[in-house]
Amino acid sequence: MTRRPTLFIALIALVLAASTVAGCGSSSDDGSGSKPPDYARLLAGSPAPLAALHSQANQLLPGGTDAYEKRIAALRGYPIVTNVWASWCGPCRFEFPVLQKLSARYGKQVAFLGVDSQDSADAATTYLEGTPVPYPSYSDPDKDIADSIGASLGLPNTAFYNRAGTLCFLKQGQYPDTSELEADVRRFALREECEGG
Repeated sequence: MTRRPTLFIALIALVLAASTVAGCGSSSDDGSGSKPPDYARLLAGSPAPLAALHSQANQLLPGGTDAYEKRIAALRGYPIVTNVWASWCGPCRFEFPVLQKLSARYGKQVAFLGVDSQDSADAATTYLEGTPVPYPSYSDPDKDIADSIGASLGLPNTAFYNRAGTLCFLKQGQYPDTSELEADVRRFALREECEGG
């Protein structure tokens, strides 16, 4: 008779522990618990090529490497920051809230793009619904775009292009903290340290 209450208490404790862990995981690693910036207000009046990106916010675009490279060429005159990510990638989820803020802050001067690599479209779309960004991502299930820019050491990766569309810096792996990601946006996109690259 004493085993049954003990078993019942153990099961309740297990259920509570599991729900606590699940709750912690969703709020701490994906940034979806925070409200995104007011993109419409902050990015109003963007130049036409950047406004075209904003009009495709959260979309997964087809076309692979060819479509991605055509977009890079079409953005000539603007520095570009491309984030290579996946919905299943914990470090990518850590960086997403920072990308939300930076793309809202600098999106009238800098083109932001995403590359959703090695991911399913359903999972990526679901993630973007909870963590929206004001730019599109190119679907890259076979890692072709990622490979074309040299993003081969896991995810996330962040590529910086100069105004001529030349890839001048690739950060492979997660930024150790959010201030370093912002510093590289300022260094490579706004100060154009890679202009000669």
